[in-house]
Amino acid sequence: MDYRYSDYTVEQLRAEVGRLKEKAQKAEQLGNISEVAVNERKMQIAIAYMMNPDDFNPQHVYELNGDPGHKFKINYINGVFAWGHRVNLLGELYEKEEALPISLLGDEVQE
Repeated sequence: MDYRYSDYTVEQLRAEVGRLKEKAQKAEQLGNISEVAVNERKMQIAIAYMMNPDDFNPQHVYELNGDPGHKFKINYINGVFAWGHRVNLLGELYEKEEALPISLLGDEVQE
C-alpha cells in the first residue's frame, strides 16, 4: 500500500530519503542518469515535507540551492511548494510561473 509523503512521520521521511539516496547512487553507478534525476527530485520533495512552509514568505526572494545563477521570488505557498518566478543575475523575472519544493530554496536575499 502506497502512502503520501504528507502521511509520513518525520522518521519515515528520513528513512525514505536514505532509501532514495541509495537508489540514486546505484542508478548513477549503472549510468542511468534519468533514474538519478527522478530519485533526486523525489528526495527533494520528501525533504520539503520535513520543513516548515511558514518559514518562507510570499513576495520575498530566496537563493536557489544548486543553481547559483538564479534566485526565486515567491508569489504564494501551496503546501510544501513555493509558486513564483526565477530571477536571473540581472534581477529580471522570468515570465513563466513555476512551483518548486521549498527544500530547493536557500537563504532569503535582501533586495
